[in-house]
Amino acid sequence: MKLWKRAVGAVKDKNSIVVVYISRRNSFRNPELEAAIIKATSHDELHIDKRSAQVVFSWIRASPVSLGPLIWALSRRMEKTRSWVVAIKGLMLMHGIFHCKAPVVQMMQRLPFDLSTFSDGHSKPSKTWGFNSIIREYFAFLDQRAAIFLEQDNQNNNNKVEERLLLVQQLLKLEKWQSLLDLLLQIRPRAENMKVRLIMEAMDCVIIEIYDVYGIICNEIAKILLKIYSVSKHEAAMALRVLQKAMKQSEELSLFFEFCKEYGVLNATELPTVTRIPEEDVEELERIMNGVSVPEKTINYKEGFEEMNQMEMTAVVEEYTRGTLRTIITDKWVVFEENDEQQYGFSNETKIVAEDDADGSTEKKSQPQVGGETGSQPTAINN
Repeated sequence: MKLWKRAVGAVKDKNSIVVVYISRRNSFRNPELEAAIIKATSHDELHIDKRSAQVVFSWIRASPVSLGPLIWALSRRMEKTRSWVVAIKGLMLMHGIFHCKAPVVQMMQRLPFDLSTFSDGHSKPSKTWGFNSIIREYFAFLDQRAAIFLEQDNQNNNNKVEERLLLVQQLLKLEKWQSLLDLLLQIRPRAENMKVRLIMEAMDCVIIEIYDVYGIICNEIAKILLKIYSVSKHEAAMALRVLQKAMKQSEELSLFFEFCKEYGVLNATELPTVTRIPEEDVEELERIMNGVSVPEKTINYKEGFEEMNQMEMTAVVEEYTRGTLRTIITDKWVVFEENDEQQYGFSNETKIVAEDDADGSTEKKSQPQVGGETGSQPTAINN
């Protein structure tokens, strides 16, 4: 039955590509880009076409006008599909597009399609409810992410804001980042039949994004607490609410990572311990809010949060030695090339070690192409 489904899916994908090339062209259609999108979001749950995904990323980076045809083609495919495989690949592709350093992408307010009520139509609900759930949760996160990043970009371009207003904006922005982290922590496989490569790779994307978002939250909290002695009671109350939320989320993060480790998610196997916010700092902030005098020298918020920011975002290094595969950990986002062909996915740095039977061992290392901050380009974790 599975073989039959794969065959039917392959025929559908091939027919879709044929239709693309014979259809009438207009300003919203790009046959090469449409074909790459179809291949990158194929019905094959055992394979991800990394080369085609990189073609999509390259179009966006090279030509901003490609965003229109991309949105049209990807939205049309996502709205028509009843396959969880196509849907999850479409979301991963959209996740990668968001990480392209293209200004036109950062201006997207929301996702161009709606999968909030997605339901797979190719299997019984008893078998696909878990896949439906993770797709809806993944969509909710990406949709909200687009809105928050657009708002952040607009705020970064506005440098004429009073200091007091800026602090309130920082607190409000921080609350939105925390709500985004809540959405990320909702994304998880909830059924035993979901231990498949495609879901595991999607969860690797989520793990890395969590470290991006949590790192931003820690940095913003550290900046705000440095100003705590010159704030009003209203601002202190907002800061306290943010700090209490951060304490709760640190506990939820630990539980989430434990779940991912037990489930077998690759990027969660060797994660560092999440450093929690000291309760003493919260108590000191409460005293300040209540008007109790606290010597500034007794509180060192920055040091504590610098320790939190030492958490390294994990990555995957794949070493190939005579047909064997071994996974180790590193810490940088890159786009890499293998045999002159770029690939995609969501780990950070890839090193390929190839052995030449005639001349001995040779080593090829990918060179970092993009920085490790939020907005860096995802790359492949599995081949």
